[in-house]
Amino acid sequence: MFSRFYRVRYLLIILSFLILPIGYSQPVIDPNRPIKMVIPWPPGGGNDSLGRGFAVLLAEKLGQKIVIENKGGANGIIGAEAVARSAPDGYTIMFHSMTSHATNAVMGIKLPYDTVKDFAPISQVASLDLILVAHPSFPAKNVQELIALAKTKPGSISYASFGNGSMAHIAGELLNQKAGIKMEHIPYKGGAPALADNLAGHVPLYFAGLGVALPHIQAGSLRAIAVTGNNRNPQLPNVPKIAETTGLSDYEANIFYGMWAPAGTPEAIIQRFNRATLEITASAAYKKKIEADGFAETIGSSPEKMANTIKAEMEILAKVIKEAKIQP
Repeated sequence: MFSRFYRVRYLLIILSFLILPIGYSQPVIDPNRPIKMVIPWPPGGGNDSLGRGFAVLLAEKLGQKIVIENKGGANGIIGAEAVARSAPDGYTIMFHSMTSHATNAVMGIKLPYDTVKDFAPISQVASLDLILVAHPSFPAKNVQELIALAKTKPGSISYASFGNGSMAHIAGELLNQKAGIKMEHIPYKGGAPALADNLAGHVPLYFAGLGVALPHIQAGSLRAIAVTGNNRNPQLPNVPKIAETTGLSDYEANIFYGMWAPAGTPEAIIQRFNRATLEITASAAYKKKIEADGFAETIGSSPEKMANTIKAEMEILAKVIKEAKIQP
């Protein structure tokens, strides 16, 4: 009787050891295997600049090499699709404009992925005000003069953006709508080519990322007209907000940035990235750095909060796009 009891007991103990690792197993991370960070924009733009700088700090926190892969085009859709189709093993992440990612979902475009279901949010990272800059040859010196000029020559003034449906595009259409003017939109495949044509005078105006435009403003090769956010930027304290213009007090257009992994990436890996991101965004050194680069603020968040922010952004942008009649 006792021998049978002990046989059953030993069998249960053995089974418990076989079952326990299944419930408590953790994904294996190879520290020698590099992580690929996809930036769905060409090199040289604001998204690329912020993403590359963040990748350096993230690599230090994780103790793992991070390789940047730029996949520009279609307002971030090409790069986002590549991430959505990647293996959810923790070796592929995306650094992208949350605003552009949300805009693509509400533009009436048939996307090759589901904006919500095919991605696992990691954390928000930062926000950025845009700045309306002009080639020095452009006659208007401020928003009021721009509006007056645009009303005398409807459709004759063009502005560049870093993609159709991007926040730079929306910022321009929002100004059109609220000021009762008609500027012509010229979309580019990213911030760098848009900036190049603006600097060359091929397009007179550009709603640029402040960090990218800042050196050219300081050098005098571009003129700062106004910022699109709800505060003046400390790097350019004498440049007004568009909202300071008479009749435009409710104008605001910001960009939020964040990181994602492919849907299905193990929760333990998502939390590993999130912890490292929160440590970076909370550091005084990083806050000082991004302010110097023209960004508005750092924004660390939980994956859940980031997911809710994206859904809220999609609702807000859908309304703006509809009212501004922006077409894909």
